[in-house]
Amino acid sequence: MIKEILIYPNPKLREISKDVISFDEKLHVLLDEMYETMIEYNGVGLAAIQVGIPLNVLVINPINEDNEQKKEDLMELINPQIVEGSGTILFQEGCLSVPSIYEEIERFENVKVRFFDRNGNEYIKDYSGFMSVAVQHEIDHLRGHLFIEKLSYLKRKKFEKEWKKQLKTKA
Repeated sequence: MIKEILIYPNPKLREISKDVISFDEKLHVLLDEMYETMIEYNGVGLAAIQVGIPLNVLVINPINEDNEQKKEDLMELINPQIVEGSGTILFQEGCLSVPSIYEEIERFENVKVRFFDRNGNEYIKDYSGFMSVAVQHEIDHLRGHLFIEKLSYLKRKKFEKEWKKQLKTKA
């Protein structure tokens, strides 16, 4: 089932998500629905809070070198924690909860992440480049933060002005 994506400034996006305790069928359904929703909206990542569910769950499905998203490349991270970060990278980010806005954001170039899969198996993996950025972006959502918060004061003010205008034209 395709879920509705919450759009900024929806206050639910500021909620801090809770850890998953039960790795059960309900979680599996949520993960499947998040994947379907992300694909439907042409995203590469989605955090559960973006569909109104405050659980530490995220999915990322990168686009490969053939410009395709293959389900076998899907990553499901449950209760993810960045345990180490190094280097810096500037990357043009966008977000399904802030549609049509793209800004260059500074992040760790490399991260080591501890997480669980849908069956409760624990992993620690290293990500770099785009994958590092995507993981950090989605984990920020789980902590109640959006990428626009990382903008400089002037860029943030410009964004807020443009965003208000955009919302008015849709109303």
